[in-house]
Amino acid sequence: MFDFFKKKEENKIQTESEKETDEKKNFFSLTFESLKKTIEKTSESLVGNIVQKIEKEEEFDEFILDDMEELLIKADLGVSTASFIVDKLRKKSNMKPSQVKEYLQQEFTNILNAAGSTELNYKENELNIYFIVGVNGAGKTTLIGKLANRFRQQNKKVLVAAGDTFRAAAEEQLDIWSKRAGADIVRNDGADPASVVFDAIKKAKNENYDVILVDTAGRLQNKFNLMQELSKIKSVIDKNASEALRESILVLDANTGQNGLSQAKVFTECVNLTSVALTKLDGSAKGGIIISIAKEMNLPVKLIGVGEKMEDLKDFIPDDFVKALFD
Repeated sequence: MFDFFKKKEENKIQTESEKETDEKKNFFSLTFESLKKTIEKTSESLVGNIVQKIEKEEEFDEFILDDMEELLIKADLGVSTASFIVDKLRKKSNMKPSQVKEYLQQEFTNILNAAGSTELNYKENELNIYFIVGVNGAGKTTLIGKLANRFRQQNKKVLVAAGDTFRAAAEEQLDIWSKRAGADIVRNDGADPASVVFDAIKKAKNENYDVILVDTAGRLQNKFNLMQELSKIKSVIDKNASEALRESILVLDANTGQNGLSQAKVFTECVNLTSVALTKLDGSAKGGIIISIAKEMNLPVKLIGVGEKMEDLKDFIPDDFVKALFD
């Protein structure tokens, strides 16, 4: 009888633990209805316009396929990805235009899943470094603040390395976001960015931090200097904490559309990118860039910004995204 009550108590503890885990997971996830609302403009551009025009046709022919490819390109899927999807369709002789919705839904899902896991890499009881890159104005500072808040919500000790040391007010903005999130910051205005990151790693190791978020410059107009600077920071991380680097995250503004791809290619030359964070997705009609990045860069989107609040940085879940596009 005592065993029965003991097991009952253990089950209760386990259930409460699972509930707490689910609540934390839900905190970083969008409800399906919220996701639908967030991407409704992208859905209309990428799915609604195309499906409505194509599915009423009786048979596929070259004119219809060319129209479909053009519509996909206009919806910010990009030339290469649009051509890939339509070329596959050309080989499906039994496919009818009335099936175009199901075909696109499956292709989008396949492309996103092929890019790899969308779960943010993290190791418990170890130092975790996240190297954040992207052009000025993409939303790096805001994302770092929100990501710091995310880790603080999980009771992690967070340190921000202010590696964009030359842009006016960059460190001040980062300082404000760090304080709001409850994170600490290492900054040295005007110093060599690599030295700031070195100091942050040293502090994190000495004081047992769980997370370092590394901010960087994003001056694309001088690509050579940017590459040198980012490579130098990466060398400091590799030399002093190579085993701790979890992600090199490219921050892209959803409203840049296909320009985001050219940005991604520049930063890939500088840094071995592992994932993408897409900011300002709410209200954007250009969310199709997510599929283009997955196909052409083989990079998963792991985080999406859906608003201005601290909690408006959410996990990206491919199956939910595609389902919301077509719902």
